[in-house]
Formats: sequence, structure tokens, C-alpha cells
Amino acid sequence: MDSPVRLGLRANWVQFSLLVVVNAFVGAMVGMERAILPLLAEQEFGLASRVATLSFVASFGLTKALANLLAGRLGDQIGRRRVLLAGWLVGLPVPWLLMWAPSWDWVVVANVLLGLNQGLAWSMTVIMKIDLVGPRQRGLAMGLNEAAGYLAVSLAALATGYVAAAYALRPQPFYLGVGFSLAGLGLSLLFVRETRHHAALEAQQHADSQEPTPSFREVFLRTSWRDRRLFAVCQAGLVNNLNDGMAWGLFPLFFAALGYSLTQIGWLAALYPAVWGLGQLITGALSDRLGRRPLIVGGMVLQGVSIGGMLLSPAFAGQAAAMVGLGVGTAMVYPTLLAVIGDVAHPAWRSTSVGVYRLWRDGGYVIGALLAGVLADVLSISWAIGTIAGLTLLSGGIAAATLEETRPPDECASASGVPEASAR
Repeated sequence: MDSPVRLGLRANWVQFSLLVVVNAFVGAMVGMERAILPLLAEQEFGLASRVATLSFVASFGLTKALANLLAGRLGDQIGRRRVLLAGWLVGLPVPWLLMWAPSWDWVVVANVLLGLNQGLAWSMTVIMKIDLVGPRQRGLAMGLNEAAGYLAVSLAALATGYVAAAYALRPQPFYLGVGFSLAGLGLSLLFVRETRHHAALEAQQHADSQEPTPSFREVFLRTSWRDRRLFAVCQAGLVNNLNDGMAWGLFPLFFAALGYSLTQIGWLAALYPAVWGLGQLITGALSDRLGRRPLIVGGMVLQGVSIGGMLLSPAFAGQAAAMVGLGVGTAMVYPTLLAVIGDVAHPAWRSTSVGVYRLWRDGGYVIGALLAGVLADVLSISWAIGTIAGLTLLSGGIAAATLEETRPPDECASASGVPEASAR
């Protein structure tokens, strides 16, 4: 007999913990590329153009952005679990393509599939956790989710860097990806349960439970532009991933130009997402107490300052300090932006709204890859880094001007008739 549907982190800790582990494997799929793929482009495929090198980031970002939008809508229509499983199925060929790609075009194709995997699977782990916890502790839930994903990015980047230093850039580092994809699919298939009924329960108890569900077009426009709060998080998310796209594609080349070894590059490539991941264990819960706005504005400013700080000193310690600052700033922003969507969007159309936000956010990978690649080719990598730092600071200013506080007051959950662990 099925257990009654209940909302809250404590009431659903088993499924919540399982989804945290699943998202760690999702993140590890990206992490296996971060330290070595730009070097692979230069050393094995002979790519001199930065735009050509960053084409794998652009293909990944474009596909992931569109997959996010599709995943959000499908999650509302056919259920979260089915979309999660589809994400893992399309991710299975990725490490094999990277191991044996005969040309760079095959690497780009692999990253199209990786973008689909990330857009479908990561989106569902986010939405399913929001479903499970209900209106309280959203910041904590998103912090745990994103921490698991980006700690796995860091550990996978570090591991593949060591494997590449010990053996070669391929195929050995991508053996790890085979294990990640099989483990993620197996856990999702055997143990993950559907959570759409949790969202339905919250919608029934919501203050606007009788409000008709808006059309896809209305949700898209409301999330992208019409609601100032949602517009603020969409533009901040886009710029956040714009600078992450540059970090993914250009930072290893920048560090190599400074004379760092492959092991040192692996450590720096791992340090930024490690701080990002660990920091979210604190910042997600902190946004439930201090509010969303100060963490988002402060985090974007800290990111901009840290990226610009990379240009001040070629010393390894200086670059490591910049990576720590960038990780802290990103940790302040990443789970908090998702918590704002959970605060503002109605449960009946929340999955679609998350998909729209993630469309804009991961569209930043495309813009960042193209912009950074062109600037690096025409001017230099340093010019590309400085320009992205300025855009990140500008985004923090836009967030300060447009974002109103959305954190529910402490009494919000009880006032809306949704206790943390209630059944109807």
C-alpha cells in the first residue's frame, strides 16, 4: 500500500537523499571534461582558433538550454521520473564518443548529447526536490542539490586530470564517465519515484489553488520579462553561466600559457567547482534566513571581482585565490536563483517556469563561449577574461535594481495551510 503523500525534507528524506546522489552522477558527467577537453582540442586535434575550441561549450550550452525548456514542460505533462530516465539514456554514449572520436566534430556531437543529458536529468533532480520539500526550506534543498552536482564536477575534473597526467588525454580519463552514466541510470531506474503528486498536493493547498493554469506562452513571458523578480534571476543566471562557459573553455588554456603543469591545471579546474559545491551547503540554507536578494547581488559582484583578479598576478597562489573567490560568489548565487523561482512560481506551472529560467541560464554557455572565443582570437585571452568580469559586475547591478525580496516569512507556510509534513 502506498504511503500518504507528505511534504517536507524530513518526511521525504530517503527519496531526497537518493536524488542528491543521482545529481552527483549528473554533475560528474560534466566534470570529466572540464580539465582536459580544451587541451585535447589543441594537442590532439590541432585547433588554433579559440572559437573553434569553444565550439564544444557552445553546442553543449545550446542543447542544454533547449532541453531545460523541454524538460520543464514535459515534467508537468508526463511526469518527472520519465524525463529523468530519458536524460540518462541519451547520456550513455557520451564517454564512448569522447574516447574514440576521430575528429573534433565527433566531440561536438558528444557534447550535444551531454547537453541533453544535463538538461533533462539535472532539471528533474531540481524540480523533484522542490516538489518534495514543499514551501519551506527551498534554499536548503537547492543548496544540497547543487552542492552534490558541483562537488561531483570538481572531483571528476580532479580525477580525470590525474588520470590524464598518468596515462594520456584519452581514452583512460573517460572510462570514469562510463561508470558515472551506468550508475546514474541504474539508481534512477530502480529506486527513484515520481514526485508530481507532491506538487499536486501543494497546489491544492496553495492560496491560489483555484487559479487557472496559464499557457506555456504566458509562463514563458512571465518568467522571462513580465515579472521583475523572475527577470532578475533569468539575467543573473544567464551571466553566471556566461562566465562559467568562459571558465570551462578558456581557463585551462590561460593556465597553460602561464606555464602550469597538467596536474596544476587539474587542481585549479577542480578548485572553483569544489568551493562552489561546498559553499552551497551553507548559502542555500542562508538564503532561507537572510533572504535571496543580498546573496544574489553580492554573489554576482564577487564573481566579477574574482574573474578580474585573475589578470593581476601570474602566481599560482593568486590564481587559486581567484578560483576560490569565483567559487564562493557562484555558490551564493546558484541555489538562491532557483529558490526564487520556487518562491514565485505557482506549483501548477513551476516545472515549466524552472525550465524557462534554465533555458536563459544555460543559454549563457553559448553566449559566453562565442563572446570569449571571438575576443580571445581578435584581442587576447586576457581581454576576454576582463570583458566577462565587467559583464558580471553589470549583472549584479541589474539584479540590485530589479530584484525584490521573495523569501517567504517564517509564518508563510502555516499561513498558507501547508505545514512541512501534512497529508490530505
